[in-house]
Amino acid sequence: MKKNFISILILGCTLINIVLSAITMFSVVSTNQKTASIVTEVAQILDIELGGTEAEEKENDIPIENIVTYSISEEMMVELKPSADGTRHFCSVTVFFSMDSKHKDYKKYGATIGENELILKSIIGEVFQQYTMDEARANQDEISAEILKKVQAKYGDSDFIFDVSFSDIMFQ
Repeated sequence: MKKNFISILILGCTLINIVLSAITMFSVVSTNQKTASIVTEVAQILDIELGGTEAEEKENDIPIENIVTYSISEEMMVELKPSADGTRHFCSVTVFFSMDSKHKDYKKYGATIGENELILKSIIGEVFQQYTMDEARANQDEISAEILKKVQAKYGDSDFIFDVSFSDIMFQ
């Protein structure tokens, strides 16, 4: 009789433990989900990206044999925003675009990108003119991202162009 009573008591304690564990688990999971959503909202407000940038992820996904580059035919000389003391500065830069040759829009836009070179130059000039010489030196990645965003918008928000890079960049 004593063994049955102890077995029933142990079984009761086990069931109570399982119920309390389940309640604890559900409360912790829901709190964790709420915390994760708050962190995500704060990150979005602060414009912090978790992980790599979208362009980096896109670039890393494209095999090298599918990447086609287009370089602006000549070196560009762009006037920069005057510095605080009013001095005019210029930037000499060669810009090239990386495109995904297997992208669905490449056949539509990629073959004729050379015909739109003046538009591309205009976008590059507009973006560079928003920066002083010191800002342009310090924020080349930001300038590249802004040019990419505007070029993609010109092509109907297509991302067949996934990177904008500079070479031979000099400031004066």
